[in-house]
Amino acid sequence: MGTRQAFFLDRAVQKARPLVASNERIYAIGDIHGRLDLLLELLEKIAADGHEKTDGRRARIVFLGDYIDRGEDPKGVLDLLARMAEFHSENLIFLRGNHEEALDTFLAAPREGRDWLDFGAQQTLASFGVAPPRGRVGSFELFRIRSELGSALQPYRGFLAGLRNGFRSGDVVFSHAGLDPSRAWDQQPARALLWSHPGVLRDNPVPGLRVVHGHFDEAAPVCKPGRICVDTGAYYSNRLTAVRLDDEDAFLVAGSGLS
Repeated sequence: MGTRQAFFLDRAVQKARPLVASNERIYAIGDIHGRLDLLLELLEKIAADGHEKTDGRRARIVFLGDYIDRGEDPKGVLDLLARMAEFHSENLIFLRGNHEEALDTFLAAPREGRDWLDFGAQQTLASFGVAPPRGRVGSFELFRIRSELGSALQPYRGFLAGLRNGFRSGDVVFSHAGLDPSRAWDQQPARALLWSHPGVLRDNPVPGLRVVHGHFDEAAPVCKPGRICVDTGAYYSNRLTAVRLDDEDAFLVAGSGLS
């Protein structure tokens, strides 16, 4: 069941916020986690919302990472996103999440990356037709899973390798988990962008910039003058959220939504 197409940000927040580039309209989508159904619904809402705009801004979509794990259809999500990246690459920005990095670590070094198997990986394995660990997870099982999953993921390796750690438009920066407020944007370590830094949860972590991220799931999106979080726990809440950033920002929600 859907909700109203968009709801708008508090006027005080609107007045104080840093802006994206003046010629761009950015839609940033939170953590998808295998919820292809919600992603398709949200993309329809974004298309309808953008169709209403006549100001000539270039519409772009930023995907904030965590496409796999936990939800029922990680393969379906990657199928869709990889196709979109192939045909609409100029207007789509795909960021890496910590779950994609954990997957990469496992594929490169199964022993070192074995924690991914307890990190929501079961749904990803099932989605790609890979049997889950059988009994004690020793070296044989680790390398079996790596081999089978690596083969199944071969068509997606180009897409996964092309994921960015961050993106900037005007005075708004985008990453999966925020940033390290003590460092300049162009000097951010990957760990801060993908796994978070405690300072990002302040209302205004970097004066003069606005940080848009996911990673920290909340019942509702968090919106402060210097920070927006759009992870609304899609895989368990049945809500996938995006924020539109232009001269009149708004949230769009797919699923059971917010009343």
